[in-house]
Amino acid sequence: MPDILQILILIVKIVALTFCVVLPLVPISVYFERRFCAVIQDRVGPNRTGIPLTLLGFKKDFHFFGLIQPVADGVKLFLKEDFTPSYVRKAFYWMAPALTVAPALITVCVIPFGSPISIFGSEQKLVIADLDIGPLFVFAISSLTVYGITLAGWSSNSKFSLIGGVRSTAQMISYEICLGLSIIPVLLYYGDLNLSKIVQNQADNGWLLLPLWKGGHLGLPDLQTALFLIPAFIAFLIFTISIFAETNRMPFDLPECETELVGGYHTEYSSMKFALFFMGEYAAMVIGSALIVTLFLGGWSVGFGMDKWINDLHIGSFQFGGLIHLMAFLVKLIVFILFFILVRWTVPRFRYDQLMKLGWVIFFEAALVNVFLAALIIAAPQLTAAIIGGGAVLLIAVTAAVIWVAMVSEAKPKIRRA
Repeated sequence: MPDILQILILIVKIVALTFCVVLPLVPISVYFERRFCAVIQDRVGPNRTGIPLTLLGFKKDFHFFGLIQPVADGVKLFLKEDFTPSYVRKAFYWMAPALTVAPALITVCVIPFGSPISIFGSEQKLVIADLDIGPLFVFAISSLTVYGITLAGWSSNSKFSLIGGVRSTAQMISYEICLGLSIIPVLLYYGDLNLSKIVQNQADNGWLLLPLWKGGHLGLPDLQTALFLIPAFIAFLIFTISIFAETNRMPFDLPECETELVGGYHTEYSSMKFALFFMGEYAAMVIGSALIVTLFLGGWSVGFGMDKWINDLHIGSFQFGGLIHLMAFLVKLIVFILFFILVRWTVPRFRYDQLMKLGWVIFFEAALVNVFLAALIIAAPQLTAAIIGGGAVLLIAVTAAVIWVAMVSEAKPKIRRA
């Protein structure tokens, strides 16, 4: 019987966190995107789409700021003709959209959405699978998305789609290396791969990028923690920009660049198959934002020494502090989603050579040097002054050598005269 109860609890977690939290954020993100870009472009955006109550005899329709727009989009895509061209490789053509959206949803299972809650004396963690290899699991599963995009481009038998698939393969492989290297300093600092423990550490001792409390008491960080802000911020910068590239969001949406490739890898798709690609992009954006918030911005932690007090809130045997932490996590997540949208509508698209140069020539070397910098700062208390000084000199020399090689390897443009 206890095994059956655990299975039921797991099913409830999957339904509640995946289908009631993450999936609703996909259409909400689409609505935010439309409204936010309208504000940036000084126009109105969707504000009329609603329920036509006048057809039922009422005096006014129900608009509610256009919040019904995502529902209208879903109905439109569902009712459109599901056309499959005769020249495509049908099995792979149908399989590709599912391979794109499924990995983004699977990675949800290791994201901690809140602190544990207690129901009838039984403590339940607000995470589907509390794995000890959280970040590695996310990278392993999310990297499978490239198969869906590549298969979509190849199976469509279209030059535009094929180029989009090839671009996506090169782009995602390149930036996955930067992603993996960029979080090594974070994992070195916490000494753990369990995302729940990383967030709990930030709740107790300050967020990675905001270490202004320790043990529940406000105060300035010690010297080592303050110095670690340098590699932490570099890791945050590289990780965040690499997530943009991994999710094919502007300014890195070269695989579906409409000015060059019509629609890229999904040119030949329509109806719900196209909707799955659309959903996969936004689901990956939500999960990428959740991972950034978890690693660098405290995850569900409210911060400033308030988390222990929130954890102790209860009504009888029901400790509901975890639900407050869940709301805090969602607020951070929505703010970061808005940041994604802001970047899309303000930064122009890169050229493909600029995209690859940024990944291989700049981010790869910067992330590698950042690992050594973080290791030197973390190990400094156990090292002598001479070793620290020698390590600093060596690190500066290696950094200068990397910058010099990057500059020398850059081909100078030839001036052509008429």
